[in-house]
Amino acid sequence: MKLKLDDQGHVVLTDGKPVYIHDDGREIAFDGAQAFGKIGQLTGENTAYKRRFEEAETKLKTFEGITDPDAAMKALNTVKNLDDKKLIDAGEVDKIKQAAIDSVKSQYEPYVTKSKELEQQLYSEKIGGAFARSKYIGEKVAIPTDFVQATFGKHFTIEGGNIVAKDANGNQLFSPTRAGEHANFEEALSILVESHPQRDSILKGSGASGGGAQGGGGSGGGKRTVTRAQFGALSPAEQASTARDPNVTITD
Repeated sequence: MKLKLDDQGHVVLTDGKPVYIHDDGREIAFDGAQAFGKIGQLTGENTAYKRRFEEAETKLKTFEGITDPDAAMKALNTVKNLDDKKLIDAGEVDKIKQAAIDSVKSQYEPYVTKSKELEQQLYSEKIGGAFARSKYIGEKVAIPTDFVQATFGKHFTIEGGNIVAKDANGNQLFSPTRAGEHANFEEALSILVESHPQRDSILKGSGASGGGAQGGGGSGGGKRTVTRAQFGALSPAEQASTARDPNVTITD
């Protein structure tokens, strides 16, 4: 999915909203305010459900080890009818504990289920939207956006309401230009694509990528030249890739 541009290269707007073109030719106007409002709503709901789940989980820990709910109910009835002088069998005590655990579980399981549903909705809204709006995909990637998300989406999660990117070893990715800071979505996606074994199949041809580093005076066979200015405009990952390419000549 990419932005729709007019003949002068300006973004086409509908009711003040940028128009995007799907791969199948459909056009949609992206309402950023509505999307971010929905994300904020889902984040708030998800936080509330998580808090309730954590409170329930804390209460459940008090009754760990109880296993038989039917026997526990019987034990509860037995205890209720006992005289003060009667003793409870050791086995009945365990049954009572299990009944208490199951009672708490039955109350909070719907909240746990709802929390998971909200997490999935938040992921789809925030991370799916990031892939759909990605400038890097629109300018550099040759495969459809949904294929890009299917391949690299597993590296992105949401933590504290923010998109977090991690490599295959679970290490959070850092920005190549902002030392010590975590990579934003576009930077992380660029790092993941550039390091992928099939990057040449994923990225567009050299004439359509490289931040303006297009061939100028190169000969046939895929060879091209890149000026120092063009090379300096590339990201660190793109500079490394360009420097390694035997078909690229850097000129002044």
